[in-house]
This record gives sequence, structure tokens and C-alpha cells, in this order.
Amino acid sequence: MRIWKFLGWLVIAALTLWIVASCTKLGLNYASLETANKDAPEPEIAVDTLADWEAGREALKARFEEVLYGPWPEGLPVSLVSTRVADPDYAGGRARLEELLIRVGEGDGAVDFYLGLAVPKNAAPGSLGLVIGQTFSSNCSVFGSTAMSTPGGELCEKTELPWLAEYIFGEYIAEVPVEAYFDAGYAYASYYASDMVPDTPSGGPEAMAGLAMPDGRTPTGALMAWAYGYSAAIDLLEDEDWLDTSRIAVYGHSRHGKSALLAGIWDRRIDLVISHQSGFGGAALSRSHTGERLDRVQKSYPQWFEPHLGEYMDRLVELPVDQHELLALLAPTPVLIGNGRRDVWSDPNSTYRASEAASKVYRLYGETGLGAKDMADYEPGDALAYYLRPGGHGVDKRDIAAFVEFLEAHNGAGGSHRHVMATD
Repeated sequence: MRIWKFLGWLVIAALTLWIVASCTKLGLNYASLETANKDAPEPEIAVDTLADWEAGREALKARFEEVLYGPWPEGLPVSLVSTRVADPDYAGGRARLEELLIRVGEGDGAVDFYLGLAVPKNAAPGSLGLVIGQTFSSNCSVFGSTAMSTPGGELCEKTELPWLAEYIFGEYIAEVPVEAYFDAGYAYASYYASDMVPDTPSGGPEAMAGLAMPDGRTPTGALMAWAYGYSAAIDLLEDEDWLDTSRIAVYGHSRHGKSALLAGIWDRRIDLVISHQSGFGGAALSRSHTGERLDRVQKSYPQWFEPHLGEYMDRLVELPVDQHELLALLAPTPVLIGNGRRDVWSDPNSTYRASEAASKVYRLYGETGLGAKDMADYEPGDALAYYLRPGGHGVDKRDIAAFVEFLEAHNGAGGSHRHVMATD
């Protein structure tokens, strides 16, 4: 009996190591805090005036579409299929929990996905900001409610992820402490990205092939398609009487942090971006050889990117763009770039250097950009706020506190761009 018990624990330990190794490569190392001895990001952002930057901004966006992400789904119709009040007394009676079924596209190729929405009760008109999250899990676990629907349309039977996943990736990898956002003056919405476009090498491209834009093109990268989900949610919520449209924030962790960055660039209605541990294809420099590396990401998740990106994987130095330019395209939108010191896989060091280089464009708009003195210095009021905590890849209470601090530091400051197109 003892040998079987021992073998059972051995299997659990092996499974735990496999999961951690698959997603974080164990997280046993520390990211270097030295940046001055690293290569400067290339290509250089060679503009000296705001007019010069804005004159080339659309062309730079087009290069990212052509090389990394595929086209932004411009002009896809968005419609509300149905809406219902899932729980009129959510969060101990503090809020109303709604569920919207959203349709993107039309005809046989349209995709539907569920958006959960928690709105504090008795909010004065225009008094609430909005955080829209994108997650790995259905709204069942995000909102902790069996009144929500699974992607298949059935009511939830359970609301928790397996304890092992939460132990490894943090208590808020799927569940969201919505009351922390209520306290900061925000409603909270969320959708499961794979409910919209499947996160598989075959299912993702198949779903995107049905999303024909007016010019006949279709999305070719799931990151860009998922980013459009944020825009679809804004389309349907921006006229709500409780909403302060100068405080619309998008949030994503890991692969969804990549999508949050893209949404903030291609939809300028977004006032604040929280991109946590976005890694390669997100805020980490594509030319960096630390951690996961872009070539590994593209090989493991080809559905995320423009298919032609594969042509550069054995010659990354020839990429015509890099991620400091992506961050610069967000300017002057306030952005929080979250990291973990042990999450070397996501390369916090090159992420910091990308933020440093992008700050040049923020300064052209009169913003500080990255004002931190080093990687361990978190300044939530910076327009490019870099956050590094101890630990690995995941979302925990320290992250939530940092996110809320960033939102509160920029309360009332969002929307200024609307005239423009740690240690361990």
C-alpha cells in the first residue's frame, strides 16, 4: 500500500514539474537587473519631432501587421445576440452580474463569445471606469459564479480551476477579485479568448478564415483576433450610462497580455493598458536570446502570428520591427508592463529595455514614459509603468494591488490621447 501511495505522489510531483516546465521553464533562475551592459534595441526609433512620428505611425503599424500579427479585423460587424442578468445581487449584493453573448462577423463565418460584466449598483451616470479582461478560463471561474455560461452555452457546474493550477500560477490566474476593482471605481468585464477564436493550430485559423472584412481580407493571427474582442466589448458597452469613457482599461496576462498591447494600439478608445508578463510577441524584444525566445513561441503557437513570421525564425536579426516600436505605438496611452523576477522565460530584462527605448516617443507627447530609475523601481504614475515583483509566471494578490495602484494613479488622466489617432 505504501509503495502505491509513494508512486501516486511521484506522479503528482512529475505532473507539477511538467506543467511548470511547459509554461515557465521552472522559474528557478533570476532575471538580470543589469541593463546598461546589454545591446540597445534595434531598429532605432529615429524621429525627433511629434510630427515626424505621427507621419510614420500608420506605416509602422502596417509593418507589424505584415510581419508579426496579421491584419487588424477592421470593419467586422459586432452585434449583441442576447443579454441576461445572471445575478442581480452579485458580490454580496454589491453589484449586478450580467452575461452578454456577442457576435463578431456575419453569416456562417461569424463567431460568438460570452462577455461577463459586473457593475456596481447605484452608480451615478458617468461615474465608473471599465476594466475588460481576457482570460484562459470561462467566466465561471473568473466571476466565481455558477450563474454564468460555459462556452458551450450550459450553465456552469463548478467555478474553480484545479488547485494545482492555482498553486503554480497564483490564486488569480483565473478568478478575479472584482471587488478590488469596484473599490477603485471600475466595473469589470471579461471574456474567454478561446471561446472567440480557438487557441489551436487548426481551430484558430479555421475560425479566422470565416471573419471576412469588407476588403475581403481575414485575420491571420489569433493574438490580433483576440485583441478585436476588446473592441467588440467596447462597441456594445460604450453607451452605458454608468460608464466614464475616459477610463476604459484592458487587461491581459501572458498571451493575453500580448493581445492587450495590440488592442491599445489599434483601438484608440482604450485609455489604459495592463499587460502582465506578456513575453515574446508582447513586450520582450524579439532579438533577445534570453528565456523563451520568439522562435520557440512561434514554433509552439503558430496560430498566434501572421504565418509569414516563420520565414524570419532562423534570422531574427533581420526582422524589420521590434517590440520597443510596438510599445512606442501605444504612446501616449498609459501602460503597465508587469513582470516577475523569476519569470526569466518572459524576459523581464529586455522588456525593461524596450520600455526605455519606447519612452522617447512618450516624451514627444509630453509624457515621461518610463520614469523608474531601474528595474526594481515601480512608479505607477508613469505613462510607461514597469512593474517587477518576486516570483514566477502567474497572477497573485501583489499583482492585483499593483494593477489597482496603476488605475488609481491614472484616474482622470485617461483619454488625453483621444485627439491622436524587483528583487526575490
